[in-house]
Amino acid sequence: MEIRKLTANDYADMTRLWIKAGLPYKPKGRDSKQRIVAEMKACPDFFLGAFEEDHLVGTVIVSSDLRKGWINRLAVDLHCRHRGIARALIAEGEKIMHKRGLRIFCALIEESNVPSKELFKKCGYSESHDILYFSKRDSDLI
Repeated sequence: MEIRKLTANDYADMTRLWIKAGLPYKPKGRDSKQRIVAEMKACPDFFLGAFEEDHLVGTVIVSSDLRKGWINRLAVDLHCRHRGIARALIAEGEKIMHKRGLRIFCALIEESNVPSKELFKKCGYSESHDILYFSKRDSDLI
């Protein structure tokens, strides 16, 4: 397995993987090719893919609010799970955030996603029950 930066050429494979993994996908909004490519240009090291023989088997997008680093869009091909790919992507994302001076790493996980919750616990993350997530969106596409 090789972890490398994703590019605009990986967009179709990346979004296909998200759909297969059951991640929410907004192709006319925040996940449009135009939006993703613009984000890739702004922060190219934030988009990572795990490849096996040039086949994309995992993705992660990291982001930062300049105080905390965020693990987003962690997805692994269903046929490649339980082989350490997600852990490797998390570790690589943390390295990138460390290089930017970040020392707090976070992930938002749906309550029902027990496998992801267990994975992050194994990677040293602590579950917090004292924070509620609120969001305001300009549209349902975002």
